[in-house]
Amino acid sequence: MDLTPWLKSLEDSGLATTIRNSAYLFPSLEAAHVIGLGLMLGTITVVDLRLLGLASRARSAERVSSEVLVWTWAAFAVAALTGVAMFTTNARVYAHNAAFLVKLCLLAAAGINMLTFHLTAARTMDRWDHRAAPPIGKAAAALSLALWVAVVFAGRVIGFTTTGVQAREQAPPPAAANFDDFLTGGASDAPPAAPAPAK
Repeated sequence: MDLTPWLKSLEDSGLATTIRNSAYLFPSLEAAHVIGLGLMLGTITVVDLRLLGLASRARSAERVSSEVLVWTWAAFAVAALTGVAMFTTNARVYAHNAAFLVKLCLLAAAGINMLTFHLTAARTMDRWDHRAAPPIGKAAAALSLALWVAVVFAGRVIGFTTTGVQAREQAPPPAAANFDDFLTGGASDAPPAAPAPAK
């Protein structure tokens, strides 16, 4: 399935055009995106370290999670909205950027990991709430930390591999070379001369 027309329509949208034509919008969006990701990583780290039994051991895991969850989701919303807005400005380049595709896969893996935790270890939280999580919970916490650090790393690589790169329309292929043109010093744009009339 060719997504190029859809990606091109995103680039031509009013939102994308406004962001591209502004000297301040894209940098502001990028700053907000980084702040959102940083806050999200920070709050997730607090919960994961508690699940691993490495921090906040005097507080219950459920309490720690409930206190930071609202900040996690707020930060995720900021990061997602600003990320989508930046994507529209150069959609065809981002869609074919390896670091961007890796970041999407890592985000999906982090979401699946979180869902797995809530369907397994979190269901028995009342039994271990004031201790470290059971092995499956610790594994989910460790994997969560690794995935989110990798998400941030991939995001920075995107910035280094797409800066200044703009999607370009497909140029027509060059005309085939003609050996006779080479011998005569190049092809002429003028039409061939009419043959001289017979005498």
